Amino acid sequence: SAPGLKALFCWCGLGSGFSSPCDAGCAEVDSLTEAVAGEGFLLGCISCKKREEVSAWATVDWYFRSKEEDEFSHIFHYDHPTASILDEAFSERLQWRGTLDQDIQVGAVYIQNITFNDTGTYRCTFHRTLFLPRSNEKVTVERVVELTVVATAKRGLVSVVAEIMMYVLIVVLQLWLIAVLVYCYKKIWNEHEDREAKKAQKAQEVLLEMKDNCTKVQTKD
Repeated sequence: SAPGLKALFCWCGLGSGFSSPCDAGCAEVDSLTEAVAGEGFLLGCISCKKREEVSAWATVDWYFRSKEEDEFSHIFHYDHPTASILDEAFSERLQWRGTLDQDIQVGAVYIQNITFNDTGTYRCTFHRTLFLPRSNEKVTVERVVELTVVATAKRGLVSVVAEIMMYVLIVVLQLWLIAVLVYCYKKIWNEHEDREAKKAQKAQEVLLEMKDNCTKVQTKD
């Protein structure tokens, strides 16, 4: 298998070329469906073979239909190692990010500089030939991605919770710091009072001793 296939189990839809140190395997993961205008976006498309040990040859085609159109437009074709952009609207903006050999299972493409005009339906089509012992078998698989383009990325629940936890942690740390300062101040003040009390007691003992000495002297006289 190609290096790209080794990432199918841990594909997250945001990597570069699906490269990863995880074990080889194939898991069909849905593509993300929300892109941010002006940024890049990875259109995911995975079609796993039912039997990994069977050799195959495949090509991948991408089609696009905007909300205003009724028909799909053929925008991209990949036949290893050749990638062809077929629609001027996507000229120099599409990059192949799928499997890098003829046995394609990942048919992802990366769109650069997303615009609001890229909102619509994308269809990914695998044309696969399985090389079986008795005869070859042709299989066609399609995947559909409904893409929405937004001005700014929506904040996910995880990021919101993380931010709340951060503020809670900051408040807790500040309260803890205040408690430590109060404790240290009280400890220093108590030590100061103990020293002053010892000094006063010592001074009192000295005065009493002096008084006793004076009394003894007067008694002798």
